[in-house]
Amino acid sequence: MHGEYKVPGGKLVVVDLDVEEGVLRRVRVAGDFFLEPDEAILAIDRALEGAPADTGAAGLAARIDQALPPGTEMYGLTTEGIGVAVRRALAHATDWTDYDWQLVHEPPQAPALHMALDEVLTAEVAAGRRPPTLRVWEWGAPAVVIGSFQSLRNEVDREAAERHGIEVVRRISGGGAMFIEPGNTITYSLSVPDALVQGLSFTDSYAYLDDWVLGALGDMGIKAWYRPLNDIATDAGKIAGAAQKRVVRGEGAVLHHVTMAYDIDADKMTDVLRIGREKLSDKGTKSARKRVDPLRRQTGLPREAVIDRMIASFRGRYGLTEGRITEEELALAKELAETKFATPEWTARVP
Repeated sequence: MHGEYKVPGGKLVVVDLDVEEGVLRRVRVAGDFFLEPDEAILAIDRALEGAPADTGAAGLAARIDQALPPGTEMYGLTTEGIGVAVRRALAHATDWTDYDWQLVHEPPQAPALHMALDEVLTAEVAAGRRPPTLRVWEWGAPAVVIGSFQSLRNEVDREAAERHGIEVVRRISGGGAMFIEPGNTITYSLSVPDALVQGLSFTDSYAYLDDWVLGALGDMGIKAWYRPLNDIATDAGKIAGAAQKRVVRGEGAVLHHVTMAYDIDADKMTDVLRIGREKLSDKGTKSARKRVDPLRRQTGLPREAVIDRMIASFRGRYGLTEGRITEEELALAKELAETKFATPEWTARVP
């Protein structure tokens, strides 16, 4: 069995092992990390040898922690990361490079249709009718996108939204509200097979699926990191928020979508969104305007150039071919937008 895991912000961990009579055998840990002293790698292998195959990642990390020589130093590696790599090997997890990735980047769409496209395309990946897909959104209208479980009246000032011509839609994933203006926002979705995140906890899957964009930002001179559970942050502030939805039909798939602030009208955002003091204090700031730091200021690049560089970074890592939404997928999405995402019943399902 073979498992790989790139430690968020760190290096690749590779584990090869067998399972005999319910325990791990012939465990070998490798990777491009740094580890001192040399004999620590042998201590790691010995610690995992004989471990029950149903041991969780935390339990495996604890075995390694107890076995490491005094003064061991790890660079780009954590014992938790080794445990995750083991769990991925046991779960027969796949890797990014096992797939032929497709890019979908089409003209602007209405907010409700974007919500429907996420559901349709991810279901198609789960059914095996569509390859794993990176979809870059273009917005046809300003919007507030609220999480699946948020209260509409608690999150949005409907009168202010109407005054500013902002449509309110509800997505299928959890998380918080997103303030969207065309030209000021970068949004993308990953629709991936469930096998890609096998062996990862829910929290770990966020960091794993966000790691490529951290690299893309780094290439643009932005030092960014993943902040649990679902934020991408820099020293200057939060720049993006992620959300996920699991699809259990067919072979299973995961929708992971991210909204990034390229620029932002802070006055309009705070007029439309009811951002309470408790939420602001939880983020360690007193002003909503300080919570999001736009990419425009940090990169100095046009929005289109930022998107092009993100796509190029993904293609360089994993390969990416040009694709499109099929006529059948678009028809399904339009019907779903009309019957679900554009209806008051769905938008106000949590009043």
